[in-house]
Amino acid sequence: MKRLPALLEEVSACRLCEAHLPLGPRPVVRAGEGARLLIVGQAPGTRVHETGIPWNDPSGDRLRDWLQLDRDAFYDEQRIAIIPMGFCYPGRGKGGDLPPRPECAPQWHGPLLAELPDLRLTLLVGQYAQRYYLPGASKTLTDNVREYRKALEHGFFPLPHPSPRNRLWLRQRPWFEEEVLPVLRERVGAVL
Repeated sequence: MKRLPALLEEVSACRLCEAHLPLGPRPVVRAGEGARLLIVGQAPGTRVHETGIPWNDPSGDRLRDWLQLDRDAFYDEQRIAIIPMGFCYPGRGKGGDLPPRPECAPQWHGPLLAELPDLRLTLLVGQYAQRYYLPGASKTLTDNVREYRKALEHGFFPLPHPSPRNRLWLRQRPWFEEEVLPVLRERVGAVL
């Protein structure tokens, strides 16, 4: 028996931080052994928690637009793995959802990535993924995204979160759409 399916079953049964989850545990992760692209985001929102489908919300619509992928291509687990920093909905805080729970990535990322030998590119969506994976993670999200070419040397592509709440960030940084998105689309197309 292959290891990844068993590992994904372990992940879906995870109750590591159950006491801290207002809606209870429902780990949302997708991966297939042939995946070439990894998307590391933050944590599921309430809509994703309800459906169990990652990026099944307006943020996902924008991310798919950035990548120029339709839903079928985006959810093809044999091409694209989706492993967030926190696997379950963390709850709501003052300014939106709480940060991803800190238990998930140290517990599960290493074992999951070890079972994905064909990965060629990892999209680091938002500051939590960038802090965890990027060398020099003390930089701001804007600096990380602006210096995406350095991160590409390590197989990473830093992105802002595609949330509708980030409209102002995107509007104030037209270079993202003009300079970064064309490179992102070319790299993703080449990897897939």
